Amino acid sequence: MTRATTVRAVLAAAVLLVSVFITLTMSPRLGLDLQGGTRMVLQAEDSATVEANRETTDRTLEVLRQRIDSLGVAEPVLTRSGEDRIIVELPDVQDPRQAAAVIGRTAQLSFHAVQGAAPPGTDPESQSKPEKGAGRLILPDEQGTRLDLGPTRLSGAGVKDATAFFEAQQAAGWTVKLDFHKDAGKDWTRLTGEAACHPAGDERRRVAIVLDEKVISSPQVDPSVGCQAGLPSGGTQITGSFTAKEARDLALLIKGGALPVPVEIVEQRTVGPTLGAAAIDASAQAALIGAAATALFITFVYRLFGALAVVALAAYGVISYAALVGLGVTLTLPGLAGFVLAIGMAVDANVLVFERAREECQAQPKRSLRSALTTGFQKALSAVADSNVTTLLAAGLLFFLGSGPVKGFGVTLAIGVIASMFSALVIARALTEIAAGSRFVSNYRGVNGIARPGGVRTWLTRKDPQLFRKPVRWLVVSTALVAVAVAGIVVRGVDLGVEFTGGRLVEYSTSRPVDVETARSTLADAGFGDAEITTAGDGDISVRTGKLDNDGEHALRTALATEGGETTKLRDELIGPSLGDELRRNALIALGVAVFVQLAYLAVRFRWTFAVGAVAGMVHDVILVVGAFAWLGRPVDGIFLAALLTVIGYSVNDSVVVFDRVRELWTGNRKAPLATIARRAVLQTVPRTVNTGVGALFILVALAVLGGDSLADFALALLIGIVVGTWSSVFAAVPGALVLERTTSAPPPVPGKGSRRAGAPRREPLDNGARV
Repeated sequence: MTRATTVRAVLAAAVLLVSVFITLTMSPRLGLDLQGGTRMVLQAEDSATVEANRETTDRTLEVLRQRIDSLGVAEPVLTRSGEDRIIVELPDVQDPRQAAAVIGRTAQLSFHAVQGAAPPGTDPESQSKPEKGAGRLILPDEQGTRLDLGPTRLSGAGVKDATAFFEAQQAAGWTVKLDFHKDAGKDWTRLTGEAACHPAGDERRRVAIVLDEKVISSPQVDPSVGCQAGLPSGGTQITGSFTAKEARDLALLIKGGALPVPVEIVEQRTVGPTLGAAAIDASAQAALIGAAATALFITFVYRLFGALAVVALAAYGVISYAALVGLGVTLTLPGLAGFVLAIGMAVDANVLVFERAREECQAQPKRSLRSALTTGFQKALSAVADSNVTTLLAAGLLFFLGSGPVKGFGVTLAIGVIASMFSALVIARALTEIAAGSRFVSNYRGVNGIARPGGVRTWLTRKDPQLFRKPVRWLVVSTALVAVAVAGIVVRGVDLGVEFTGGRLVEYSTSRPVDVETARSTLADAGFGDAEITTAGDGDISVRTGKLDNDGEHALRTALATEGGETTKLRDELIGPSLGDELRRNALIALGVAVFVQLAYLAVRFRWTFAVGAVAGMVHDVILVVGAFAWLGRPVDGIFLAALLTVIGYSVNDSVVVFDRVRELWTGNRKAPLATIARRAVLQTVPRTVNTGVGALFILVALAVLGGDSLADFALALLIGIVVGTWSSVFAAVPGALVLERTTSAPPPVPGKGSRRAGAPRREPLDNGARV
């Protein structure tokens, strides 16, 4: 065993030991879509006097934190997003009506002198708006009588504490007691002393307590209080026929303080605990079955070295999981799907290396197994690096331009790519080099798995198809496929999910079966005639509406329960129209940036003709996937966007492998026709493409069948993307590059610095060239 192999083995063992320790001692942080709960996105808005910026949003967040802590929610999470948004996560909260009511209230508390009844003829539309320049409010009191209120004399900031209690002695019912700070108490005494100067029964003897421009109490100052004497400065009580809940909520709002700026709920998602648990179980089953099928396939194709790659694949799973847990990454449902998908894609680097080693063994049958394997790692390194960089670019776009759970998918995908490279280039290499040093493995060529060319390569060598005599015909076929996809987009239209259009999507399970027509009729009778009713999962009901608040959702659920019995909310997504427009715009930006970034990277790494060909194939794949969803009538939402950006990375990955081989062969034989070079490159890389694709397909089929509705569309988009990506890398990208090369006079690529001289004898990788 060489020193380099020893270093790799020690490094692999160290990383695995740390990963196992993290796995056994730390628990994953589950997102709300897996553990159940409610997630809200609040948009801070400018008020008449305060601008919504980073500072005011941070102050608003702290006020909201106090309010939510008082609600008794276990381990709530509040974070600022950008300059003026706040993300609120409430685990185990299934009915967000109370939380939304408490969170959304501005709670601007103020105390005013009553200057009398409002003059007749006042416009009712302007009752609750301050009169310009007057500093006054005209508001109805508890009985609806309009009062003319003076300017604010005392604000909620002067309240030190607020408590709700039941006043039994004076039969006042539920009451809120206020305790003032010292200076505010003096203002309260002065305000009530001025009101006491007016005769009993006079409207001006009243003091109005206003919350969010609504009079919640306007008591008369007791006749026993003398003019300018005022009430004691310690505090006061608010009465108003409150229920216990109303009194407690009011005390909570006052004690928590007023929001510096008003907030609007632009996004709200609720997931039931049963749906999250089912998603975890389904993903775990898909991972086990898909990974087992992939492991059997790789072992069948590459025998002993395939089995060693499976061991490295298991190590990859432990390392990537430990990285997710150790970094504190929140594991969301798309992220979980990304983790499962990355298992299938992690075999790509191993397949690239093994296929290159097979080519070396085929070219020089008497060459040592260890030498062929080392050369395979060396020659595959460029393709491995390029293909993983393109996937990392897609993951970066998902993180920076995605929203909510989609960001988790980007993080998981990036960690998976890095872990897979370590698994293939360190762990798998150490294992295979140790095995290659065994005389038994070297002598018995049918055991190691790379000393023989394999069935696909043997068949291609025997048939030797002439693929690119007329490359234009392949472009015609690809153009026809694109035309069919575009026709679907135009004729059928794209069914944008609620995430991109705004509105509300709620999924219910009922104790009694309810068909779609019955549910539609029941909801129409209840006033929800515009609701779109579909089935979801095992007899569940999915309802999609336009603007619908939490009280409306409760009424909808109550109406559905009249037919379905006990009705449980499984999933709830509320997207405001402004956020829907923003998410739709960001999706288009993400796709545009993806095309530009991939084109820029490929233009740097390859000839411009190759870069344009690869990007053209990528655009071809995107159109076909979107068109397929249009024809199938499947929704296009944030999860679909995550799948689409993954398809982009996969498509470019395939094209990079082919063009990397074209560049290598063309550099070594600059006088050969490019069409011949391209044909040889494609035939040499097809075994890798087939084996990698089959490995990923096992995982995706398992996700599509076992993952449930939450992951079915995600897996379907990737299944379509892998199939069309495999096609485009051979029959769209390469023919496109061949056609473009006819228009350029650029010479073939020049051998890079340090490349082997033409005619120079090939050395063994472990041979330093010295001769005696």
